[in-house]
Amino acid sequence: MTALIYMKRARELAEKAATLGEVPVGAVVVKNGEIIGEGYNRRETDKSPLGHAEIAAIEAAAKKLSDWRLDDCDLYVTLEPCPMCAGAIINARIARVFYGAFDNKAGSFGSLTDLSCLPYENVPEIHAGIDEAACKQQLVEFFKKLR
Repeated sequence: MTALIYMKRARELAEKAATLGEVPVGAVVVKNGEIIGEGYNRRETDKSPLGHAEIAAIEAAAKKLSDWRLDDCDLYVTLEPCPMCAGAIINARIARVFYGAFDNKAGSFGSLTDLSCLPYENVPEIHAGIDEAACKQQLVEFFKKLR
């Protein structure tokens, strides 16, 4: 049940991205039941390849904790992380990742590849398909309007 509450917030953030014309992806970092970082896609808005929801949420959480190590933190994201975001998650030492929709084009925690299976020192537990239908629907609706 708790995972759905955090994923709902991630979907709200994804909706913010969609209103900006961004691919609707939202993410939250949670520690001890508190959201400590939030983000949504801003690649087009910021003209930056780093403008992914996960990167923004990780940066906000690190600032809040005054530490780049996000041990014992969970990340909830509406779309399976890409290779860049998966690398950031691993480097930030996030404990658990919960994602909604699978990404067969760039998903790096199970779909296209799985970086959590490599022998890195700190790899997160992966929980896939959380609120998958709602997360996927956001993406489908966005791309339908785009076309």
